[in-house]
Amino acid sequence: MTLTPTGDLIADAASRHVGIGAFNVLHLETAEGIVAAAERADLPVILQISENCVTYHGSLEPIALACLALARESSARVAVHLDHAEDERLALQAIDLGFGSVMFDASKLDYDANVAATRRVTEYAHRHGIVVEAELGEIGGKDGAHAPGVRTDPDEAVAFVAATGVDALAVAVGSSHAMTTREASLDLDLISRLHSALTVPLVLHGSSGVADDVIAAAIRAGMTKINVSTHLNGFFTRAIRDYLEENPTVVDSRKYLSAGRAALSSEAERLLELFAHQSEGRSA
Repeated sequence: MTLTPTGDLIADAASRHVGIGAFNVLHLETAEGIVAAAERADLPVILQISENCVTYHGSLEPIALACLALARESSARVAVHLDHAEDERLALQAIDLGFGSVMFDASKLDYDANVAATRRVTEYAHRHGIVVEAELGEIGGKDGAHAPGVRTDPDEAVAFVAATGVDALAVAVGSSHAMTTREASLDLDLISRLHSALTVPLVLHGSSGVADDVIAAAIRAGMTKINVSTHLNGFFTRAIRDYLEENPTVVDSRKYLSAGRAALSSEAERLLELFAHQSEGRSA
């Protein structure tokens, strides 16, 4: 295959009523592990680079070019996506670099300002043939800013999509970012109502805190793009800890990073297969 437009992967998953994994990249090893998982599973995947990842690396271009190169060389269908960009300039840079999509996150702004900023990014992206994801109804856990019980209103979501022209919408339905336990309770009825009301695919953020069976139910209720970061990072980190405990004299970082990459990759493969086999019971 080759680098694949994100819009194609999401549209295909939505048409088949299944989920597609969108996994966050922290560094090259995570990107390699994710792509290898997609190849073994023979399933598509979305590599996500967040604004936090860009801050860690100091700039977007080096990690972006590495992910784009991995996608081009892969036998799987791989898209590259900018996740949670609050900086408009960063979103435009990702578009110019050839990303398949950007998630512009103006959810901390009031509604009118969110609409205006998101529309600007969307208009620029569409001129370049790139799709845009946005967020409405702030999802918990990000930077500690969340009022308990916040949910996306379906009527407001319809108006927001119409006003901004976005191609996918991340909605607040009970998940929370950066959870290390998988005990979040999702509002499946709300997911179903949002799915029925909207013409664009729904995105579940904070999926690391959601158990397998609940994610499966969410996909059947209408979720399409399933974002995962913290859960996979846990596999990576635990494998490195175990390796260093068993090999305390090792100094070659490739050895323990390989262990982390392999553990993350195995779990990423399992999740891709879980998401891809949940069409039964979803309404069209």
